[in-house]
Amino acid sequence: MPFDSARFPAREQVLVRAGSDVERRFMASVYRWMTLGLGLTALVAYSVAGSEDALRFVIGNRFVFFGLLIAELGLVIAISAAVNRLSAAAAGGLFLVYSALNGATLSVVLLAYTGSSVALAFVTTAGTFGAMSVFGTVTRRDLSSWSSFLFMGLIGIVIASVVNIFLHSSAMSFVISCAAVVVFTGLAAYDTQKLRALARAGGGSAAMPVNGALALYLDFVNLFLALLRLLGNRRS
Repeated sequence: MPFDSARFPAREQVLVRAGSDVERRFMASVYRWMTLGLGLTALVAYSVAGSEDALRFVIGNRFVFFGLLIAELGLVIAISAAVNRLSAAAAGGLFLVYSALNGATLSVVLLAYTGSSVALAFVTTAGTFGAMSVFGTVTRRDLSSWSSFLFMGLIGIVIASVVNIFLHSSAMSFVISCAAVVVFTGLAAYDTQKLRALARAGGGSAAMPVNGALALYLDFVNLFLALLRLLGNRRS
């Protein structure tokens, strides 16, 4: 009995350390995939924006452009729905295809805004996302209470954006962008905490880090686009 009592704290420490190692490896994989996806998106966006032939093919043809958007949506749904059945390599491949397609459609952003505006929005996004990701890591507060507010905010942004396609209201666009900054800033912290909790519980399937990277990638990109609309100067 004394022998078991003496060993129990050490055994607890081993389990805690092992859990920390699993969480660290899981999150490192998530951030690697996210960084790779963002880098590929940026590379494709700049490549398409710098090529007249590519621009004519992607932007000049509505069927191609909207086909790419539909393909992106399909890939997001496929990765999320099949995450428990996909291998890490298959999920990673689909994620990289999505990142490349997103880069092609986002090339129009580089044409609409000045280079300095894009750089400013990116730096601001990186700083904000990084701060909220750290907050989601270190806070002792359970952020699951944010989920309803963030979900309803996201639905509201989608509906308002669709309506504004027909209204073309600059005031409504400003409000939507402000709401998007709030929602995706919150999601950066919420998703980070949720992923760390998942990692501590074992990490799920082999493809789960890629699915986590997709969630954070979407938070980053949407926050970037919202900030760009607020801070950016359009080309004359």
